[in-house]
Amino acid sequence: MAAGNWTFPNSARTNLLNGTFDIDSGSYKCALFLSTSNIGAGSTTYAGVTNEVANANGYTTGGIAVTLTLSGTTTVTVDESVDPVWTASGGSIVARFAVIYEVSGQVLCYCLLDSTPADVTTTSGNTLTVATNVSGVFTLA
Repeated sequence: MAAGNWTFPNSARTNLLNGTFDIDSGSYKCALFLSTSNIGAGSTTYAGVTNEVANANGYTTGGIAVTLTLSGTTTVTVDESVDPVWTASGGSIVARFAVIYEVSGQVLCYCLLDSTPADVTTTSGNTLTVATNVSGVFTLA
């Protein structure tokens, strides 16, 4: 399975350019959502995104804290310092989307976990890692 590209909701582009997002010092999380989620171009806040994976089987509502890093000068890359990892326990974790959002509430970006698209199922005792591409979450050039 291959994950899709990270995608910006419309408001995130403006929030990046007007300084709402402080990439290298803001607090961010990565959360998982079901196929029935409304995540898309019109999404603005974490609270407005529906159908997060239930708080069970190794997943905690709200997701996992992630640290975003900046590198470069002419071409600037945003990456995660450590990829978020969930270990399924007591049952499976089933998800369709990963969402990176600022803890204060604004959605930065989201991706399909399987570009088919299809649900990703992680069975008990196994891990689900949202690994970013070697070129980072996104690049501004």
